[in-house]
Amino acid sequence: MSSTQENLYVFNRNTVRAHRDRAARTLHSVADLLEDLGQRLLDRLDDVNRSFTLALDLGGRGSIAPALQERGVNVISSDLSLRMAQKAGGQPVCADEEYLPFAPSSFDLVVASLSLHWANDLPGVLRQIRHVLKPDGLFLASIPVLPTLAPLRTALTETESALRDGVSARVSPFPMLRDCAGLMQRAGFALPVIDQEIVDLRYRSGLALIRDLRAAGETSALHLREPGIPPTALFPLTMAKLEENGDFAMPLHLAMISGWAPAASQPKPLKPGEFTTPLSDILDSLDKSQDQSD
Repeated sequence: MSSTQENLYVFNRNTVRAHRDRAARTLHSVADLLEDLGQRLLDRLDDVNRSFTLALDLGGRGSIAPALQERGVNVISSDLSLRMAQKAGGQPVCADEEYLPFAPSSFDLVVASLSLHWANDLPGVLRQIRHVLKPDGLFLASIPVLPTLAPLRTALTETESALRDGVSARVSPFPMLRDCAGLMQRAGFALPVIDQEIVDLRYRSGLALIRDLRAAGETSALHLREPGIPPTALFPLTMAKLEENGDFAMPLHLAMISGWAPAASQPKPLKPGEFTTPLSDILDSLDKSQDQSD
């Protein structure tokens, strides 16, 4: 593996698959949360004045395909884990989102709810998604962004620093919200829109948090993991630090993303020099309106 490939290889995809295989048996315990988060994403469809016939559900874990089918959309559910794909609710396909096996212009809608943050080459995945969309097809995605899991990350770091010299990465990295806009532009999507939703999750114990992460297949799959056994006291002390003031917040910060596959029929922004109204005139009219209202 070259140094460039090594830098891109953040997650062990075999570990991601194993976690999702295991989570296929425990999804019921977090199904309500996944369905709520999936519905938040699909609510964007209510603002779109068009219908869709065939959708690709990427890693929806049963929260996307049934809701799309209720809207009359045929759905193919793709997942890295065959067991998870079979539970997703659409026509199952076991496939790696880093190597999508679908023909160009196959779908008029692609939805990825909380699944793309495990991709090593997210820009490449986004380009592939645009490739499988029909012209003027819609892409919807939700991606956890920083500071998601910040309290857990901080508690682990502080506890391990007190126990020994140095710390190991134990919580998966997330992009920042502003990174997502750049990624969509690099992938060639038209009219991208990025906004943030913050879901206020609270836990009574650190173990309850870990159980939910495990049940959803969201435990760490970092490639460069510590090979040895961590200090025995690390996790008990981390849990105690999280719980020291009773129940604790673990807010989920989501980038809600939408974008369209380019098409000739889409509106195009004006080029420099093509504007008919100077910005100064608009600002002057706003000032006059404000004065009149005062």
